[in-house]
Amino acid sequence: MSSLLVPPNEGGVAMPTRRRFVQGLAFGGAVTALGLPQGLLAQGRAVGNSHVLAGTQFDLVIGETPVNFTGRTRPGITVNGTIPAPILRWKEGTTVNLRVSNALPPNSIHGHQTSLHWHGIILPANMDGVPGVSFNGIERGETYHYRFDVNQAGTYWYHSHSAFQEQAGVYGAIIVDPIEPPPFNYQRDYVVLLSDWTDLDPRALFSRLKKMSDYDNLYKRTVGDFVEDVDRYGLKDTVENRLMWGRMRMEPTDLSDVNGRTYTYLMNGTTALGNWTGLFKRGEKIRLRLVNGSAMTYFDVRIPGLKMTVVAVDGLYVHPVTVDELRIPTAETYDVIVEPDGQDAYTIFAQDNGRTGFVSGTLAVRAGLRAPIPPLDERPILTMEDMGHGDMGHGAMGHGPAGGATHAVPALGAASNVKSEHAGHVMQANPGPATPHAHAAAGGMHHPAVEGAMQHHPASERGNPLVDMQSMSPEPKLDDPGIGLRHNNRRVLTYGDLRSLFADPDGRAPGRTVELHLTGHMEKFAWSFNGIKFSSSEPLRFNYGERLRITLVNDTMMSHPIHLHGMWSDLEDADGNFLVRKHTIDMPPGTKRSYRVRADALGRWAYHCHLLYHMESGMMREVEVAA
Repeated sequence: MSSLLVPPNEGGVAMPTRRRFVQGLAFGGAVTALGLPQGLLAQGRAVGNSHVLAGTQFDLVIGETPVNFTGRTRPGITVNGTIPAPILRWKEGTTVNLRVSNALPPNSIHGHQTSLHWHGIILPANMDGVPGVSFNGIERGETYHYRFDVNQAGTYWYHSHSAFQEQAGVYGAIIVDPIEPPPFNYQRDYVVLLSDWTDLDPRALFSRLKKMSDYDNLYKRTVGDFVEDVDRYGLKDTVENRLMWGRMRMEPTDLSDVNGRTYTYLMNGTTALGNWTGLFKRGEKIRLRLVNGSAMTYFDVRIPGLKMTVVAVDGLYVHPVTVDELRIPTAETYDVIVEPDGQDAYTIFAQDNGRTGFVSGTLAVRAGLRAPIPPLDERPILTMEDMGHGDMGHGAMGHGPAGGATHAVPALGAASNVKSEHAGHVMQANPGPATPHAHAAAGGMHHPAVEGAMQHHPASERGNPLVDMQSMSPEPKLDDPGIGLRHNNRRVLTYGDLRSLFADPDGRAPGRTVELHLTGHMEKFAWSFNGIKFSSSEPLRFNYGERLRITLVNDTMMSHPIHLHGMWSDLEDADGNFLVRKHTIDMPPGTKRSYRVRADALGRWAYHCHLLYHMESGMMREVEVAA
């Protein structure tokens, strides 16, 4: 059980510790001149979506403002004085003008430069907002004029691409209203923006990750777990399993780099006890625009007592899918329709994927109501199969009955195919012949996601001190709900459930395949593509107008949401058929997934993991599209 909670009371509500209670007192937002959180003065701001700006002309000022989410006042970075930033409401077919001014003070801990990136919005490269790639950034005292046509509709978001300012508060939702009415009905419309806050200076948090990457992992296996595993799997298998993890110097409980020990989770800028509330009348259909605007957190979202019908993903319509729960990786958006009926209040419950904390809000017929808050699910345990090392024995896919994997112990039947190098830091399969880091498949006829069982790896990974493991037998796993969500007696959304409402927008077969491996070293907190960090990499070069396939292989034990700026990512199924169009592709451990890209955007573009500290430590490339 999480150290942040005590057992639920008889009503099923998880009772908060004193720390969580103090966090709940501060509903979020700027601090007044008297030093009191605005939430204490105006609780009503936690009802509905406030701070909405609509039209085509916008003035946005990025500055430093004292904020209080935990009972302690800290300097946050705000847009027009708020965290999150104002919701921007645009109209498809219009041209928007956004004048963004840098009002950061000279002594700001968050730097002197700022920027805004419009995540998922297709626009010219010089409007994309990535300093050093698409423009020079916005210096203190300057104003940058973003101007571009809006040729899409749906739910998106925006955030700073400067240093760690996104972590400190520079993020907000975007709603683009369509020219044509959507293919579904609803009566109310709410943004539910999820994020993570830390009182630490983000630079200090990054430094701590570099020095002690497992600082937040308080949930390591114990002697009691060992005894239970011996009873379940036998002494030999249990000892061999522990030895394997020991050789890798990794922990199967290490699902996230930063968790509820450090983070306070927010919903629309409000803590759980602040109780953000969306009002409804019985019989109404409500559209919830779920946005994961966090720096480092995957959220598992459900509304006990209500089904959610997914109608759009990353801004674009999909064939409706009705589920009980969905995982929202960092940077993704999901639009769902819910129909509350029979109760006065329902809890929107979002727990982190490591089950170390949560944030909740309420759908209710009137303000002030709450429904029972469920306890956190059982914490998940990684297995070798999760990390792409194949089915290495009984129990590798064992799961508890109520959410999350049990303490599964994979046997070491395949240990002879694994070798350990660099004092146990590199755990890799016998990789066979090295492959170039950009592999071209002639004519695009060969689909790389269904290669043989043994995965090949680029030469740049071999003997690389920045690579501590390689995936032996990665698979697409498109129908897998994910670690901690299997067999939990709830219908959980998967990528395999998603189908765009339109056919492949390009229609051409890819002319070549670029294969990239997501690599890292857990102990050093070093992240990269193909073992090459951003500062040492060359740009990926796309030819303007070409249709190519990108195949990603996750060689790490972490999930990575990968975002390509400026172009859509058309995810393929395991047979190479078009599945769904997205702007961010999640890559769980042990996966190999492919998507098609039409290089129809001239210029220089960022391409990176959207876990902020992974990107900052090197998991980023530049993509150059040229004629």
